[in-house]
Parts: sequence; C-alpha cells; structure tokens
Amino acid sequence: MLSQLYIENIAVIEKTGIDFHPGLNVLTGETGAGKSIVIDSINAILGERTSRELVRTGARSAFVTAVFSDLGEQAVHKLAEFGYVPEEDGSVMIQREIHTDGKAVCRINGRPATVSVLKEIGVMLISIHGQHESYDLLSPDLHIRYIDRMGVPEALLSEYRAAFSNMQHMKSALDAFDMDEAQKARQIDLLTYQINELEAAGLRAGEQEELNKTRTRYLNSEKIASAIHTAQAALNGEESFDGALSAVASASDALSEAEKYLPEIHELSERIKNIRYDLEDCGEELRGFSSELEYDPADLERIEDRLDVLYRLGLKYGGSVENMIDFLEKSQAQLEDIQLSDEKILQMTKEYQKAKAEAERLAKKISACRKEAARAFTKRVKEELRFLDMPNIDFQVQQEECPLNPFGCDKLQFLISVNAGEPAKPIAKIASGGELSRIMLSIKTVLAGKDDIDTLIFDEVDTGISGSAAQKVGLKLHEVAGHRQVICVTHLAQIAALADTQFLIKKQVRENKTFTDVAELDYEGRKQELARIMGGAQITPLLLENAAEMLRLAKKHGSS
Repeated sequence: MLSQLYIENIAVIEKTGIDFHPGLNVLTGETGAGKSIVIDSINAILGERTSRELVRTGARSAFVTAVFSDLGEQAVHKLAEFGYVPEEDGSVMIQREIHTDGKAVCRINGRPATVSVLKEIGVMLISIHGQHESYDLLSPDLHIRYIDRMGVPEALLSEYRAAFSNMQHMKSALDAFDMDEAQKARQIDLLTYQINELEAAGLRAGEQEELNKTRTRYLNSEKIASAIHTAQAALNGEESFDGALSAVASASDALSEAEKYLPEIHELSERIKNIRYDLEDCGEELRGFSSELEYDPADLERIEDRLDVLYRLGLKYGGSVENMIDFLEKSQAQLEDIQLSDEKILQMTKEYQKAKAEAERLAKKISACRKEAARAFTKRVKEELRFLDMPNIDFQVQQEECPLNPFGCDKLQFLISVNAGEPAKPIAKIASGGELSRIMLSIKTVLAGKDDIDTLIFDEVDTGISGSAAQKVGLKLHEVAGHRQVICVTHLAQIAALADTQFLIKKQVRENKTFTDVAELDYEGRKQELARIMGGAQITPLLLENAAEMLRLAKKHGSS
C-alpha cells in the first residue's frame, strides 16, 4: 500500500507530507484547494507524463517521493524483473524530480530508473480511477479489456497476439508476390533491364576508390614531379651545392676515422652511418616514384570515362559501387522469386492458411472465455449497481462475432437500461454522469479481486450523485477498503464521513504567495470539515450536530 507521500514545489504545494493508512483514506477541501495536485503527484510517481508547468513558480525543480509497504507478489516480481529489491522492512521508495527545463530524474530505492520503468512498476502498485476513466465507458472499443480482465488468461491473450501478428506478416509477404500477369510482366522487364545494365558494367568493390586515387595522381603529376625533384636535389645536391647525403657521408667517414682513437664514439658513429643508409634508401625510393609518374593521356581518358559510367549508374542504383552490387543481388533474387512465383505463392498460401487457422483457433478459445466471463461479469455488476441505488438497472454485455483483429474475433459493448420496461441500449446513449460514475465503481469493485493491486485511488467518483446514492457509494468504498487501501477525493459529506482517515487540503495566502497544506484531521477537525461541506462558510451548531451524527453512524457502520 501507499504509506507515505512527500511533495515539494508541485504547483501551489511548497512542502507537504502525507502519511496514508490502511482502509479508506479521504481527501476533502474547497474547490481549487489542490486536491488534484496530490493526484498529479501520485501520477508522476507512477511514470505518467508530466509538464514543466507543474513546478512551483520561482522554483528550479519539483520533487515527489512515495513509500510503498506490504507489496503484493506481482509488484515484487516486477521490481525484480528490473533489478530492484524491497528494503529489509519490505518497503520500496520511488522518487521523481521534475526540472523546469523538462528533464526528469527517477529513482527506486535510491538507484536510477527510467520513466518507462516507473510506469511498468506503477501499474502493479496503484490503480487510479479519475473522472476521465468513467468516460472510457462511452467507447465500446474499450469494453473488451474489462471482460478480458474478468476471465481471459493473459497467457492466452499473449499467444493470440503473437499468432495474429504472424498471420499478418504472412499475408503481407503473400500480397507482395500476388500480382496479375500484366503487372508481373512489367516487373520482369524492369528487373531484367536493371540486372543487364549492372552486369554489363562489370562492377567490382573498391574500384571507384582506386580509380579516383589514380586519377588524382595523374592530374597532379607535375606537382608531384616538382616536389620529388626538390627532395632529390636536397638529398643528392646539384652543380652549385652538395646535398644532405654527401654531408652525412662525410660525417660518417670522419667519425669512422675518429673511432680508431676514441672507441667511446662508436655508438654515435653507427647512428650517423645508419642515417646515411636511410638517406640512400630514400633516394632510391624517390627515383622509383619519379619513374611511375609517366602516363599515357589515353589512360586518364579511360579512367574519366569509367568514373562517368559509375557516376551515372550510381544516380540510378545507390551511389557507391558497393550499393550498386547490393542492388544487383537483390534484383536477381527478386527476379528469381517472380519467375518462380506460382510455386512460391502456393507455398506461401499454405503457410498463410496455417497461420490463419491457428489465429482463428485461439480467437475462438478466447471468445468462449469471454462468453463465460461476460456472464459472471454481468451478474456481479448488476448486484453492485442495485446496491448503489440503481434498483431497476439492467446491465448487459453484447458479444458479436467480427473479423479477426488484434483483440480476437469479438466485438463487445455494454448495454444498460435504467428504467423498468425500457430496452437496454449502448451506455453512450443513455447514461448520465452520475450513472457513469456508479457503473465504473461497480466495475472496479468487481475487478478488484482479479488484480494484485493493493491501492485503489478514486478521484471524485461522486460526480453527479447525491443523497442516498452518495451514501451507497461511500458504503461501497468502505467495503472495498476492507481488503484494499482506498484513497478517495470527494466533495460529499456522506462519503467523507465513512473515512477511516480524513485529510483536509487547504489553500492559504501568506506574504502574497499561495500555499496549499495537507493535514490529517482528528475527530473535531472532521466534524468541522463535514459541517463546512454541508453548509459552506456559515457553520452553525445544527450543522456541527449533523456532522457529529454522521460520524457516529459511520463509526457504527464500520464496527458492524
């Protein structure tokens, strides 16, 4: 469960800490006090997208820390999957820092984590039902996921998704080969022309680089010859001066003579002698380069022509010779496939039919599971809705067969009738905001036992309800909180009175700055807050008396 939440510099919250408890935790406060900011902070911990606008004005960054304890088995396994383990006391700490430049830093038990990892782990820790989720019920395409959670094994769904993907891959490959005779003839003509043109060019890997290198040498032969001549003159000398080789030779001969009388000079003499030999070798190599500079202008013309051919082919087939060779090989393989297409299509058709049959088999198996799950789901949801002050409700799951798609072969949608004698119709055509909230609460209640999630958060589940319906919603939340931690944001006294723990979120202005504080209420604080919810700013003794009675009845309910 969520044990602690620390928020710093998120919107109007400068610093606050909340110690949540088991059971039903309720957040109340004036509209605009900052209840949604607490939910936004929890969403940040769960890896949801955040905005730099969340950072409090004047601050460089915002910070959220959440501590979870008594983790469920699935959560522990998911943590281990990413290399994280709970602390010795079984808790895990998740932190997220949001900067004004858009960057975010995430940590799990002090170790770095990514936002995507937070998201995968978060879904195992908390399930949040916000106002927007009720409106998901208006989209029939989303109804199938509730039935699947009710009674379709995830392993079966995963197996089907893999089979459907394989079938689609086979179909795409088959479609690529399946062409009419005229189209096939045109494709053969094009490929044949391209192959003949490339084969006639006699392409060789590395040829373009070699030709460019030779061309550069030919075009700059005069510059190269001049440089070599200068180097040779420096080494060998000319009529007007001696070269370096002559000077080094004289030095070597002199040291060899001196060595007879000064043996210690032997090493230096050998070094000079080696320099002499190296210079002689350099002179020989320069003569070799000089002789290679001569070329026939016809050779340069042939190189230019060849490079022009390669350039024009490169514009059509991929730039470099290596790319053109790759294009040629692929074209040859494609032509061979087309020429053998009848046999190939027959083989691929068999493979596709086999893949399709497997996908259909799994889809039918899933459909049967959905039929059973829908029956149990319908029965349970009706029971919950009748408890929530909708005695004449008729809730149905319409299941129709449809072509194979990523979800199987079923089209599902929820139908309801809220008045006796009226036919059931799609939810989107009938349900009001209050009815949507109660339907979603019923679904959450039914599915709670299917998920290994210890914390459920309801953000204003009381939308559109009042009176007896509100009382029933509060009782249902309290019932769910008997085996799950529930955190609820509400504007209704009937729900707040049933809380095991109540927090007041209050906005204040201090020194021309707005601050939001969160405080856990004691009995007197709860009585004052319930009276405010019922009566507004003017709290009378009668309102306080009514609030006390609500708390007394709620306590009686909790002990019963």
